[in-house]
Amino acid sequence: HGFRIRLARDGEQMTTLDGTVRTFTSDDLLICDAHDVPIGVGGVMGGLDSEITDTTTVVALEIASFEQTGITRTMNRLGLRSEASGRFERGVDPYGIERAQARFVELLRETCPDLVVHDGTVDARHASLAPQHRSTSVRVSQVNRILGTSLDADRIAALVGPIGYEVLERDGDVLTVALPSWRTDSHVEIDVIEEVARHHGYDAIGTAVPNSTMHGRLSDQQVRRRQLREVLLGCGLSEAITDSFLHREDLGLAQLPDDAIHITNPLQADEDVLRPTMRVGMLKAIAFNESHRRPGVQLFEIGHVYPPGDRSTELPPEYEGLAVALAGQDARAAMAVWREIAKAMGFGARVDQGTVPAGMHPTRSATLSLGKDVVGAVGEIHPDVCDAFGVDERIGWLELDLSRLLAISPKIPQWKATSRFPSTDLDLAFVVPDVVAAEKIDKGIRQAAAGLLVDLSLFDVYRGPGVDAGARSLAYRLRLQAPDRTLTDTEVAALRDKVVAGLAKTGATLRG
Repeated sequence: HGFRIRLARDGEQMTTLDGTVRTFTSDDLLICDAHDVPIGVGGVMGGLDSEITDTTTVVALEIASFEQTGITRTMNRLGLRSEASGRFERGVDPYGIERAQARFVELLRETCPDLVVHDGTVDARHASLAPQHRSTSVRVSQVNRILGTSLDADRIAALVGPIGYEVLERDGDVLTVALPSWRTDSHVEIDVIEEVARHHGYDAIGTAVPNSTMHGRLSDQQVRRRQLREVLLGCGLSEAITDSFLHREDLGLAQLPDDAIHITNPLQADEDVLRPTMRVGMLKAIAFNESHRRPGVQLFEIGHVYPPGDRSTELPPEYEGLAVALAGQDARAAMAVWREIAKAMGFGARVDQGTVPAGMHPTRSATLSLGKDVVGAVGEIHPDVCDAFGVDERIGWLELDLSRLLAISPKIPQWKATSRFPSTDLDLAFVVPDVVAAEKIDKGIRQAAAGLLVDLSLFDVYRGPGVDAGARSLAYRLRLQAPDRTLTDTEVAALRDKVVAGLAKTGATLRG
């Protein structure tokens, strides 16, 4: 007879007491017999062959203390929680084994009068085992400073003595306190102070906040996040909070790649994916509102997302993002929200229609780039994605990487006088090849009309008779206003010709 304690081999199997065949890795601890055959999972559950039956005549007793985190990892990986694992993950007294052994024999003798206990106990200890007698220094002044009390040494000793924290020595303000072997969570002075607070009573501790040389304040990023939230609320959006965990099938429905981060121990077995975007949760929220006869909801969410990326680090990639979903609206509405945010917050990003994010409309969407880095997306959700989630409306979409954008200090806004002179609206429609992005037309108009243009909006997109195949008509309204005079018809006509000439470089022509 004998025991051997060792780490499992990758792929090694054993049937546990519950009748389930378990497969182990090299991180799992096994209890083996003298022939190196596994008979139990250390600190979790015994093997099926180790079960006591009516024919059992000889029992070899093994009592052990296991390291807490190792037992927790094995328990979670196997999905096997037992009374033993629950005790070991919280920590047990490694020096209570002798008492436990004596108590076991005492109880067994009551049911088995003919019990014979043989000699030959083996006591194997690892070098990592904490010493039985531990102590730490506790300063009375430190206790009172942290707790805001005026306790003396005798009172502190009286509070913690009954629970095993014996005061061994007193040297002025310093007490040497013995740490109980069964309190594996106690190591240093602050642990003893916590026990003093618990037994003195939290209600007896004052609630006054100590004075500090540093005053609390919001960080610059927190201030800007609050400003952004006010801008979004000012745009008429409602804040939403969606789930960070997704069904694996949700990625396919949203036409997103399946290289998202998967959770090995999810709260729900079918929600084992960390969201790489807030799009799925927003689509579900819109579908829920539609099912309750609430179309046209306009939502925003500020939360953390977990994109695919470098997984060589201990923690997965993560950033704080903003998502805006406009039910019943198109890409123009999403661009309007982006421009409002960019203007109010001082954000700057290039709109690139040459790169369309997965799951978004191929001709009505674009990425937002800051240098070579993508910091967002704007446009419309692909109709097939809307159908997959049961959404009947078009959805304008905006998504931003706030971790990058909020970290950039904005330029100090400059005051600009409001003109006292009337404005003039000028409507222009251009025939634009399909290969030319609308953003280029928008940019060209703004450059040509700089100085007099105070507002620009795209109010119509047309394809059909009168427009060549492979092109579409884009109609813009330009609001012109001078700061020091009323614009004349001659000035408006000259600016019109300048805009038309500037857009000719893109292949756009003025529609007659």
